Amino acid sequence: MGGKQRDEDDEAYGKPVKYDPSFRGPIKNRSCTDVICCVLFLLFILGYIVVGIVAWLYGDPRQVLYPRNSTGAYCGMGENKDKPYLLYFNIFSCILSSNIISVAENGLQCPTPQVCVSSCPEDPWTVGKNEFSQTVGEVFYTKNRNFCLPGVPWNMTVITSLQQELCPSFLLPSAPALGRCFPWTNVTPPALPGITNDTTIQQGISGLIDSLNARDISVKIFEDFAQSCALGVALVLSLLFILLLRLVAGPLVLVLILGVLGVLAYGIYYCWEEYRVLRDKGASISQLGFTTNLSAYQSVQETWLAALIVLAVLEAILLLMLIFLRQRIRIAIALLKEASKAVGQMMSTMFYPLVTFVLLLICIAYWAMTALYLATSGQPQYVLWASNISSPGCEKVPINTSCNPTAHLVNSSCPGLMCVFQGYSSKGLIQRSVFNLQIYGVLGLFWTLNWVLALGQCVLAGAFASFYWAFHKPQDIPTFPLISAFIRTLRYHTGSLAFGALILTLVQIARVILEYIDHKLRGVQNPVARCIMCCFKCCLWCLEKFIKFLNRNAYIMIAIYGKNFCVSAKNAFMLLMRNIVRVVVLDKVTDLLLFFGKLLVVGGVGVLSFFFFSGRIPGLGKDFKSPHLNYYWLPIMTSILGAYVIASGFFSVFGMCVDTLFLCFLEDLERNNGSLDRPYYMSKSLLKILGKKNEAPPDNKKRKK
Repeated sequence: MGGKQRDEDDEAYGKPVKYDPSFRGPIKNRSCTDVICCVLFLLFILGYIVVGIVAWLYGDPRQVLYPRNSTGAYCGMGENKDKPYLLYFNIFSCILSSNIISVAENGLQCPTPQVCVSSCPEDPWTVGKNEFSQTVGEVFYTKNRNFCLPGVPWNMTVITSLQQELCPSFLLPSAPALGRCFPWTNVTPPALPGITNDTTIQQGISGLIDSLNARDISVKIFEDFAQSCALGVALVLSLLFILLLRLVAGPLVLVLILGVLGVLAYGIYYCWEEYRVLRDKGASISQLGFTTNLSAYQSVQETWLAALIVLAVLEAILLLMLIFLRQRIRIAIALLKEASKAVGQMMSTMFYPLVTFVLLLICIAYWAMTALYLATSGQPQYVLWASNISSPGCEKVPINTSCNPTAHLVNSSCPGLMCVFQGYSSKGLIQRSVFNLQIYGVLGLFWTLNWVLALGQCVLAGAFASFYWAFHKPQDIPTFPLISAFIRTLRYHTGSLAFGALILTLVQIARVILEYIDHKLRGVQNPVARCIMCCFKCCLWCLEKFIKFLNRNAYIMIAIYGKNFCVSAKNAFMLLMRNIVRVVVLDKVTDLLLFFGKLLVVGGVGVLSFFFFSGRIPGLGKDFKSPHLNYYWLPIMTSILGAYVIASGFFSVFGMCVDTLFLCFLEDLERNNGSLDRPYYMSKSLLKILGKKNEAPPDNKKRKK
């Protein structure tokens, strides 16, 4: 009965792979797969290129990269070539008249006169009452305060220029950022209407942008980067950890498992001590009652008792897994060693993530430039605006009507009337289709990114599969396995990769839409709607994780057998389900070990970078002395981020190697039986763990055909 039930279970997840005497690893005689999806993907890419061309023809990124003054002219270009910075007459109008987000969306335009200047003000200054009757030339021009609008007469009185907002009534010490003069956050503002204290500057300017000179910082950052070498340390540490996996994988896994057991044991002890103290004090949840203050539950004994029970259950489960699944863990360790050997035989695979990184960078850069050009495809629109439309002379002024910023409103009877930037025009076919084109670009971004990642997984799988199915290693390993796998994948399986990437893209787009809806409904106090939204987000997250797992194994099958995506995904899923216990144990052991490796590399680089760049390592020689840096925190953060990227790239290759060898190992067990005609391809360590052996002698010529 037991054997019959086992056979029925095997049938439910497909039949085991049959022995094929002609199978020698990744097949060479294959044909193109998922041709329809390949054609659709190429047509989509062609359309994506067309969108980029249209955006380039109609867009003008200067509207974002360069600031405009009140006349609509660019600062730092043309007649204002020597005046690269933009000065706001009253920057507080950016804060008092509208919210920060709307100001940023309008290109940091504010309802106040703006003028291009050669340098930002360095000293505070306010027009005095005794200067109202003097001329603009005496107060501004002769004192090197060239901050008035172009064309203001020399002999105009100061009071007239202030009433018509042709010259600023005050100046604040400023620093340029993104081409605009922003006041220092620690400056004391003058006594002006609507400004009560110095917190206005801090709140407003920090909301717009930090008061730092972006162009000067870029030079300093480059100098800091040029003197940083921590990324090389991350590279060395990653290689050293992989070398340790090859030499002492067993002890590493043992230390990791004992560490987890030790942490859980300490957690149990700590919870018991807290529970015992609170129990003696009589602190119970019945006395506390229900409260939304979660920190209050730390002072009741039931909280620590529940934590104690949970940790004890986890400790017991882990111990039982170690007892009953010790054989599976030994297989996982042996596969880790085998993966290290495979990577050592094909060191070029360790640097393939650089190819993936470059392709991802191209995809992101193309999308960003296309989106920027599309966003600036319309002509800027200007409208009339006044700070107080109820002032005398403003009743008949057509507020919010179109105007020409180059035409000065000097003779206007309305004080403070100006022509301000409103937005970009939406007239024309391209401008009306900007939103749809942006959606097309986002879809193109996700699809191309997922396709590039799929390409990397399939190429690495083909290279590592050729290692496993080489009977005599390294003699039977093909020449240039990585290049062969890359050419083979691009030539035959572009459509299959596009198919898998499209499925994942649709799920990710759905998640983005849900996040957007959740953001919009965040203020709605409806617990039912919030619960439903949370359930949807959780389901889509789980679905995305499952599709990534299924795609990863499908790409391995594609790399080996050259079948289409659906058949490969089905075969991989069935193979894994027939060996579900091994899958779970191997996945968790390798995930924990690779996470430990990333943590070791990133943490080590971060600590070394902090002590080195902050000058806290005494006794270093002249050649090893920490360089003088403008912002030492910047290379530290960059080193940590770079170390994470490098470690993720290295360990992603190692993880792909383990997954590929694992699927090959499972098929090896089903295909072969260790006989003279059907010997195993697995390593001797795996054979020893499984209690199996090959009857075929090492010099068996049959496997060299």
